[in-house]
Formats: sequence, C-alpha cells, structure tokens
Amino acid sequence: MEEHFTTKEKLAKKYGFTQADFDQIEAHGIALDKVEGELLLFQSGIPKISLERPATIGDGIIKLSTEEFEEQARFFDDKKGSLKLKKFVPASGAASRMFKFLNEFLNEFDHENETINAYINRKKDKNLSIFLAGIEKFPFYDEIKAKIKSLHPEYYSLESHEKSYRFIKTMLAHEHFDFAGKPKGTLAFHKYETHIATPVEEHLNECAFYASSNSVSNLHFTVSENHESLFNSIIAQVKDKVEAKSGTKTEVSFSYQYKSTDTIAVDMQNQPFRNEKGELVFRPGGHGALINNLNALDADVIFIKNIDNVIQNHIKEITLYKKGLAGILLHLQEQVFKILSDIDQHSVTENDIETIVHFMQQKLNIDMLDDFHKYTLDNKIDFIKNKLNRPMRVCGMVKNEGEPGGGPFWVRGAKGNISLQIVESSQVDTHNPEQAAILAKATHFNPVDLVCATKNYKGEKFDLQQFVDPSTGFIVHKNNKGKDLKGYELPGLWNGAMAKWITVFVEVPLVTFNPVKTVNDLLKPAHQPQYEN
Repeated sequence: MEEHFTTKEKLAKKYGFTQADFDQIEAHGIALDKVEGELLLFQSGIPKISLERPATIGDGIIKLSTEEFEEQARFFDDKKGSLKLKKFVPASGAASRMFKFLNEFLNEFDHENETINAYINRKKDKNLSIFLAGIEKFPFYDEIKAKIKSLHPEYYSLESHEKSYRFIKTMLAHEHFDFAGKPKGTLAFHKYETHIATPVEEHLNECAFYASSNSVSNLHFTVSENHESLFNSIIAQVKDKVEAKSGTKTEVSFSYQYKSTDTIAVDMQNQPFRNEKGELVFRPGGHGALINNLNALDADVIFIKNIDNVIQNHIKEITLYKKGLAGILLHLQEQVFKILSDIDQHSVTENDIETIVHFMQQKLNIDMLDDFHKYTLDNKIDFIKNKLNRPMRVCGMVKNEGEPGGGPFWVRGAKGNISLQIVESSQVDTHNPEQAAILAKATHFNPVDLVCATKNYKGEKFDLQQFVDPSTGFIVHKNNKGKDLKGYELPGLWNGAMAKWITVFVEVPLVTFNPVKTVNDLLKPAHQPQYEN
C-alpha cells in the first residue's frame, strides 16, 4: 500500500528538516509546499523557453499612426472619469549599478603613483572618460563641488585630476553623498532653472499628466523598508508644488517586497544551504515577487513604469502614448466584457462563435485549438470564457536599438499552445542554433511600458497569482561568505508572472524610453535641460 506523507513529513524525511527549520519557515510566512516546490525545481532544472518566432509589426505588434494614438487617447480621456487609475513604480533597487565603473575606479586607481589619464589608458575605461568630459553637466555637480570646497579649502590650487578624484570620492563616500548606496529614485536626475528634480518628483509629475481622473492621481512605489523615509522626505518637499502646477491632488502609497516571497537557497548538490549558524538561507525572489504587490492594488487601470525611465523633455509625447495604450486597453476590454456578459446571459449562439474567435485571434493574439470547430457549443463557450476571463495588459514595444532588455516573442508552451510573451535572453537556450537565430531576429524590445486591467467583467479583482507560469523562473549562482550557492528567482514581473494574461503589444517611439542604467545616461539629451521649452 502506498504511503502518504504530509509536506512537513516529506521535507523532514528527504532533506532532514528539523522543528527549528519549520519554525524559521513559518516566521518567514512561507508555505511548506512552496519550499518543497522550489527544492524540486533545483533538482529538475528549469526548462528554457521555446521561441516560435519574434513578434513583429503585423505579427503580434500593432503599429498606429499619431492620429490613431490621439484617437485612442481621447477615448481614454472620455472614459477615465468613471475609473480609478493608479501608477505602479518598482523602486526598491539601490543605485549601485549606476556607479559601478566609478566604484571600480576608486578601488583600482593607484592614487599615489598614477594620473587619472594613465588609469583610463591602462584600463581602457571609456566610461570614466565620458563621465569626466561631461562632469559639469551632471545635475548634482554644483552640490558636490560645494561640499568638496568646504572639505578642502585648498581646492582651487589642486591639479585637475586631483579635483576629479576628490569629486568621485566625495560623491560615493558613505559619510557624504553615498550615491551608490541610495535608491535610484532619490538621486538628482534633472536640472531645471529653479531646482533639481529626482525620479520620484518626475513620476509624481507624469502621474498627474496621464494617470489622473477627477483631479486625483494615485502613485504607488514598491520600496525597501529602510528607504521609505527618504522617499517620503522628497515627496513632502515637492508634492504641493506638483499639485499646484497640475491642478491635481496626488495620493502616494508604498509597499515592500513581502518576506513570504523569499525563496530557499541550496548548495551545489541541491541540498538546502545553511549558514554558519546552521540556519536555512532564504533570498529575495527578484522583481517577480512584486506580482503580490500589484495583486494588492485596487484600481481599474494600472500604469507600470520603471523608476529610472523618466524624462526632462517631451512630457506631452509621453502623455499621448501612455494615454493611447490605455485607450487601446479600454477598447479591447469593452469588447471582452460584452462577450463574457453575453455568455452569462446565455445569448451566445453558434452563429456568434466565428466572430468571437476572429476577435480573439486577430485582436488578442489568442491561439485557438486545431480541433476547436469540432467542439459542442457548450464546450466552445467554456473555452472562450476561460481564455477571455483573465487580466489584460497592453505593452509598449520600442524598435530594437541595441539596448539591453527583454523582447516580444511568440512562445510555444509545454502543451503546444502558442502565446505572446516578453522574454529575457537568459530564458533562451542560446546554445541551440535555431533558438539563437530566432532571438537574434527580434525587431523590438520591452521598455517596461505597460497598462494593465486587473478586474473581471463583474468588477471583481483577479487573483493574479493564478496567472503566473511558475516554470519560467531563474536559477542563479551566488555566494554566501565564500560558499557557493544556488538561488531561485521568481518569474519576472512582466515575464512569467504575467504569462497567462491577455497580452497585446503596440509599437511606441523611442522617445518614451529613457532609462538611466549608468550615471553617464544622464548626459543624454532626454536628461539635459532645454530651458527654451
């Protein structure tokens, strides 16, 4: 007779978990079956995504004229009065990567025996060269220079390379500005005639432009708990000014990445990794964990944008395309809701099926089964309802200009179905020539420009956890105090975490994508003042 064990018994038997381990897991708020599932994933490995073909204009990506975007934006403006809008901005990451090359310079520069030029030549460090050439154009230049002068009264007698060295050191020193240790959203990004603006201020400003209805806008940041006060202090300084200028009241809320989304780490033999105290080690689950934060929001339309993708200029263009994407979402949602309501009222007949299927295939990119036409009417209706009663996202896609980031592809699932997905290159088996060739043919990439609808046709919130594809996470190799370990990162927020959503891709212009991945990106025109505007 087959024995049946509880999850707790299986974990104790297979991995040697003790009561102390179970207490630790419970204190973290993590379900035991989640721990068991992750441990099994390490053993089985995570299958690579199977790319079918890249999504292109006319085959998965919609291209609209400016006039069509304007029409969609007007539709959104007409409808938004009865809707609750929210903007969702993941903002918990520190700015360490922004200043990586400068930290490397401080660690590797032989201050006593070489000049900065000699270092640049020795390391072939183009980034440092660009940084120094544009140093006076950075929005934080004056503040840091003033600080150096107060620290070093002999500043004006210093040689040029010594001034540069002290500038970088003061900018990154923990006791002074500590830019690399702060959240990216709180740094000086843009210099205006009257003030210096952070991404937090720019997002408040954008929010008033396109995510407001009835003179109220709602902005939600996901932050690390220890940085919330820093965000609040910036908001307190600028909120009244933004509200007065826009005539819009802005409500700002925060959430943290839930500890319950942390994932268990294993050693190289796929056994639970333990620290020097013998305790299990859990790691943050990556930005895919934020699907829980998104799930907790109550809104009819949610705009998603990264913290570092802000702009100093062209706010009207940004607003047009954001509103246009929202208009497309609402248009499609109206049609979906009508079909689902008709199904509830038993008014869908065999004669309606062909029109509905055409809409699903052509407008929503939904793959229909080959033998669908053989189904009974009831089974056809059940299939349609299952496919349509889901959260929906309309995603802006930018022409591929060589920037890093995921891209839009048609992907074949484990059951043979094909769907539109945003795929990261790390999800693809690049050793497979066919898959590598498809990856290389991508014409667009994902700038994280999403407009989402997370309520059903009855006005009830979807449980977004039900639409995650758990097989699309990542196994990462890390180190814990000199010991190698493997960690599991959850399916990315706009990748596997939204894999089972209704997905529509729309081309948007490059002007909508202005990320600041390194500090030198602040020298690009989108982040430099144009006072005449």
